[in-house]
Amino acid sequence: MPPTPRAARSAATAGLLTALGILAATAGPAAAAPPRHRDCTASVPYTAGRTGYAAYRIPALVTTRAGTLLAFAEGRRRDAGDTGAIDVVLRRSTDGGCTWGPLLVVTPGDGDTRGNPTPVVDPATGDIVLLTCANSGAVSEAQIMRGETTAAQGRRVLVQTSHDDGRTFTAPHDITADTKAPGWRWYATGPGHAVALRHGPHAGRLVVPANHSTAPPAGSTDTGQEPRHHGAHALLSDDGGRTWRLGFVDDSHDGTENANESSVAELPDGRLYFNARDQNGSSPGNRLDTYSDDGGETLRRPYAVQHTLDDVPVVQGSLLQLSGGPAAPLLFAAPSVPTARRSMALWRSATGGAAFTRALTLSTDPAAYCDLVQLGPSHVGILYETGAAGPYETIAFRRLPVPGPPR
Repeated sequence: MPPTPRAARSAATAGLLTALGILAATAGPAAAAPPRHRDCTASVPYTAGRTGYAAYRIPALVTTRAGTLLAFAEGRRRDAGDTGAIDVVLRRSTDGGCTWGPLLVVTPGDGDTRGNPTPVVDPATGDIVLLTCANSGAVSEAQIMRGETTAAQGRRVLVQTSHDDGRTFTAPHDITADTKAPGWRWYATGPGHAVALRHGPHAGRLVVPANHSTAPPAGSTDTGQEPRHHGAHALLSDDGGRTWRLGFVDDSHDGTENANESSVAELPDGRLYFNARDQNGSSPGNRLDTYSDDGGETLRRPYAVQHTLDDVPVVQGSLLQLSGGPAAPLLFAAPSVPTARRSMALWRSATGGAAFTRALTLSTDPAAYCDLVQLGPSHVGILYETGAAGPYETIAFRRLPVPGPPR
């Protein structure tokens, strides 16, 4: 008898975990003892259909001051879709990602939508500051972009803080009035980690990359759902996440480059490098980038296509500037098939994002969103959506050596 669809999915997931060499590490109480830190290369903190959620999506990853890895995600109760009952959840690892603690609900939706986790560690206090977005579970992104929802149903911006290494978080605090301009409809923080600035006059500032959509101009026949109404912006806090304001706002809306989900890295010279998804802009290529010389207040130039990342499809991607001095590379991670979400890969830049070179392809399996974190001087961690049959079966963690320059 052929397997049922559920059994087939289970078998596919088991095959993926076995291929990664991590089935035992995620199998439950009867599993073998976790491997020693230096031998651990992979684990799976989230698997669709487990712990009360039909799917897990939108990973975000940070390392706390104590060295704990915090893996955030959206727990989607009904299915893998973007609409409906969605919570922001968290699992913690104190052994470098080998094993993960119990699932914690950090931002409960109570039937509504909570998502786009964007965490950052405040360097002054060690607190974990988490930004998320919220809307009614009864409406979709398309409806919000078309202006068919009430203000109460639309997108809001929330902030929470953990003072105890991610074990607990404060209740969500609504900062929408300070961070969302009039006329904006859709809104998304990150997703993926934000940054705390280390250099220059704005050292200590928290910078959160974000994106929005706008209402069409008066007299337009557009509905607002068209890709040209997307834009990117930054949120800034100079007091450890207590108060927030808007930094730069990308408002070209010309349909040529449509900056969408974005990520940020602080380069060794203090500049900020932003890299964004191009939401079906008319120019060739699916990745856009730009720089800020003043801590995210303004942009040096408008977003432009980064052609050395033309292999990336229309999808979120993650940036990570490695520590270690002026020559330390900038890394970028995303799927690497221009027309499909698959083949998660890592790129390396020795020029602060001016050009990237493919350094590593993790596998040819389906893959989608991801986030990067540094694990000491010689390794990085990546938390990413992947599966054997589709990209949303698991959120997996891999420990990787820092890629060297191309030969």
